[in-house]
Amino acid sequence: MSWPRTFIGLGLASLYTSTATLSYTFILWSIQPQKAIAQTPPTDTELQRLLEERRQRLQREGGLPTLELEPADPLLPSPQAPIPPLFQTPPTPALDPVIEFDTYRLGPGDAIGVSVLRFPDLSFQAALDLEGNITVPLLGRVPLTGLTLEEAQERIRFGLNRFIIDPVVTVSLIGVRPVQVTIAGEVFRPGFYPLNPPFVSTAILIAGGTTQQADLRDVRVRRILPDGSVIERTLDLFTPLRNADTLPDLRLQNGDAIVVRTLDTDDLTYDRTLVASSTLAQQQIRIQVLSYAGGGVGALALPNGSRFTDALAAIRINPDNTNFRQIALIRFDPERGQAVTRLLNARDAILGNPAEDPMLLENDVIVVGRNLVARITYALGTFTQPFRDILGFLLFFRQLRQGAENLFGPDQR
Repeated sequence: MSWPRTFIGLGLASLYTSTATLSYTFILWSIQPQKAIAQTPPTDTELQRLLEERRQRLQREGGLPTLELEPADPLLPSPQAPIPPLFQTPPTPALDPVIEFDTYRLGPGDAIGVSVLRFPDLSFQAALDLEGNITVPLLGRVPLTGLTLEEAQERIRFGLNRFIIDPVVTVSLIGVRPVQVTIAGEVFRPGFYPLNPPFVSTAILIAGGTTQQADLRDVRVRRILPDGSVIERTLDLFTPLRNADTLPDLRLQNGDAIVVRTLDTDDLTYDRTLVASSTLAQQQIRIQVLSYAGGGVGALALPNGSRFTDALAAIRINPDNTNFRQIALIRFDPERGQAVTRLLNARDAILGNPAEDPMLLENDVIVVGRNLVARITYALGTFTQPFRDILGFLLFFRQLRQGAENLFGPDQR
């Protein structure tokens, strides 16, 4: 049979193939031994050498490409720049005086309501503590003093944005802190006053109203801004009274100063009677009365805006022992520092002559009795030194009151 020969032939062929394969493998391994060793990771020195060889080859072939670095994104903070604290107060920019007077800034004692849309658990109401902070859920204490409502709203929204994607925050003022202001100038009782509500008209009323020398066209409000600068606004309260318009009231802030300026004595366009009858003026005036018929010296309180005939009605002068044609009205002139005497005809005043019925001012003196008027006029004439102020003028008549027995005799009519 031929199959044994075939089997022997196949076996010899397989043996030859295996021997040849091993021979070639041994030859290749002998020629390139590094290829087998190259399976281990190269060292840093070898990598640097290979990179240097590659760089030199690229230079021979046409040069190295130039690496162009793109500028850094300006929106990304520099690694060297310090990161400001989350609620650090930024430097105050230059403030517009016109806008600043109408801007309300939060302070200790103010109460605000914070609403976070779709998150009722984060909505709350709180009052700023003595340091001007509030406690916000997830954020803790957040300083708000000196901020407007819009700035406070943005500060809280920025803080919550770390926990909520694009939170919608609304901040509203639900309680205003009481403020203390200074009131000076032509008001009845100048000084320091706490106000609530803090408006100019409220401040004037608390100070007892304006005096009869006040110019309501020139009421000035001064305010110190957070940057230390001082701004001022002038309010005209007289024109709205004359035209029956709404008063231009201004919301005051803590530390504001109100100054009511003095009226120019030569200004004839100012209606003192209208101002005296308003609620902005002092409600009562006090005048002094020297009357032989009345029995001496006395003080009389009258509503502001009262006239000479109103005082005559209050004095209840006896026509049988009074010269109605010569009743003296003595008034202090602050410009000259002197007492000015004006003789009035009471009969004409009672009959309706406005020239003989002037409006009375605070600290006016009415003298009833012809001889008494002469004596008072003589005493004022011999007093050569001018009065320094209204207090000196009043002191003069107080001394007359102490020596009343020398003024009021049986013939002083």
